[in-house]
Amino acid sequence: MTTYILIGVAALLVTVTVIIFNTMVAKKQMVDNGWADIDVQLKKRADLIPNLVDVVKGYAAHEKSTLDEVISQRNQALSAGNDPEKRGAEESRVSQGVSRLIALAEAYPDLKASEQFLRLQEELSKTENDISYARRFFNGAVREYNVAIQSFPSVMLAPLFGFRQSKFFEIDLADRAVPEVNLAGGAS
Repeated sequence: MTTYILIGVAALLVTVTVIIFNTMVAKKQMVDNGWADIDVQLKKRADLIPNLVDVVKGYAAHEKSTLDEVISQRNQALSAGNDPEKRGAEESRVSQGVSRLIALAEAYPDLKASEQFLRLQEELSKTENDISYARRFFNGAVREYNVAIQSFPSVMLAPLFGFRQSKFFEIDLADRAVPEVNLAGGAS
C-alpha cells in the first residue's frame, strides 16, 4: 500500500512539474514573440529615418549637425542588440532626434508642404503607433511571465530550468512626446 502511495505522489509531482515547466515555456515564448514584434517595428522606423533625413537635407542643408546626429543615433540603436534596457535607452535617443528633425519643418515652409516629407511623416507616425502597440504587448507578456516564475510553486522550479526574469521595454518621458502629425499643417 505504501508503495502505491509513493508512486502516486511521485506521479503527481512529475505531472505538476511538467505543467509548471510547460506554462513557463509558453509564457517565455510570448515574451520572445513580443520582442520580435518590437524589433520589426523599430527596424521599420530605422529604415524610414535615412529617407526623412534626405528629404530634410534638401531643404535645410545647414542643419547638418542635427541630421548627422539623428543618423548616428539610429545606427547606435540598431547595434544595441536585444537587451530591452539598452535598446530602450538608445531608441529613446532616436525618438528625440526624430522629434527635432520633424520640428525643423516648422522653420521651413517649403519642407512642411513637401508631399514626400508629409508621406514620410505620416508613415513615421503610423510606425510610432505600431511600436507603442508592440511595446504594450511585450510588456504584458513580460509581466505575465515574471509573475508565473515568481509564483509558488514555480519559484522553486524556475531557476532549476533556467528561467530568469525578463526586463520591460521602457522609454524615457521625452520619448513619449513624439510630435503628432497634422497633415494640414505639418508637425505640432
